[in-house]
Amino acid sequence: MLIGLISDTHGLLRPEVHAALAGVELILHAGDVGGAEIIDELSLIAPVMAVYGNTDAPWDGSLVPALDLTLGGLRVHVSHGHEVGTVTPATLAKAYDADVIVYGHTHIQKISRVGGRLVVNPGAAGPRRFNLEPSVGRLTISGGASEVEIVPIGRATGTRPF
Repeated sequence: MLIGLISDTHGLLRPEVHAALAGVELILHAGDVGGAEIIDELSLIAPVMAVYGNTDAPWDGSLVPALDLTLGGLRVHVSHGHEVGTVTPATLAKAYDADVIVYGHTHIQKISRVGGRLVVNPGAAGPRRFNLEPSVGRLTISGGASEVEIVPIGRATGTRPF
């Protein structure tokens, strides 16, 4: 199973996201979406499930605080991460009992293993901040195992204030 991971779009979906997430079966958005139009455009690639982040307004009831799913036989938790206070792979692993934990908020790409569990932040896909390269993730679940790759994405064709 191939799953697209995206976070912190903040109202900007770069055109390169379409190529970076081509072929995924599902997209999980880890919050700070920035508007329903982001979900609509991502839905052109694959079905989307999204959580809200600390900057999202209640514009759409389709955003939830967290997702707890079973995908490919693994338990997957998705939340923005801000809800745990200091956002680290260790604090997230302590807070959530899942095989794979996906989060955003920090804008920092991070792949960690905590006690054999995968904890991943795909990085921020929206407006560039903190001198970090925009990115998304591609999560593969197969045979009861998970692995993820971070995919850098390029320039924006437009901007929206953060």
